[in-house]
Amino acid sequence: MGIQMTNLMAGAGNQVMLADNAVDFSAHYLMPINLFGQTVYLTTTHVTTLIVAVVIILLALFARHQIMKEDYEVPNGIQNAIEMLVEFLSGVIKGSMGRHAKPFINYVATIMIFIFISNTSGLFGLRPPTADYGTTLALALITFILIQYSAIKTSKFRAFTNLAKPIPLLLPINIIGEFAVPLSLSLRLFGNMIAGTVMMALWYGLLPVFVKIGIPTFLHAYFDLFSGAIQTYVFAMLTMVYITDKRDAED
Repeated sequence: MGIQMTNLMAGAGNQVMLADNAVDFSAHYLMPINLFGQTVYLTTTHVTTLIVAVVIILLALFARHQIMKEDYEVPNGIQNAIEMLVEFLSGVIKGSMGRHAKPFINYVATIMIFIFISNTSGLFGLRPPTADYGTTLALALITFILIQYSAIKTSKFRAFTNLAKPIPLLLPINIIGEFAVPLSLSLRLFGNMIAGTVMMALWYGLLPVFVKIGIPTFLHAYFDLFSGAIQTYVFAMLTMVYITDKRDAED
């Protein structure tokens, strides 16, 4: 069991070269699992996603512990940092969604934290979960369901009749436009993150001499940190725009 867990953790890393020095930037099968008579595989994406989830849970528990301390009236540096993060995320969401922000602050803040940590996990030798289309599609589908649920809750049956506006002839186009939302969200995030993963794999695999002098450090700072932060903001901003536009249209 110990050897198996070691292999799982090693496989979760950003494996960029095979044994024969060929470039390798794909997700890897780690362990077959029999489920209801079907064989499914545990992949590097599952492991890194689990790691990211555990990190978020631990950070949340730590933040709660700091907030609940008896000397909260005299906050320390960690408490100040937590409050600054919460206020920053709340400010971004309220500034983008206005009067519609309150019901969605928790959701948007959560996906921002998850996507940012996932995108920057490459800094720690992991393959970013967002470089797998299954992850980005799942996030986009959750957002899509939330958008449609919000529209139906706001305007009931008008959420469906509005698809035939301004003229019924546009109904098929409007339906296609609705289903284009999760595709747009998922492909944009996936495309940018897999591009960064491929670029880093090429550097490690094809130019190993530059690895020794530390050049990939700067590339990690761009592809994992800077680009990861930008893609987090873009995904969250588009989510807020889609929800706000839908609720404004239904009011």
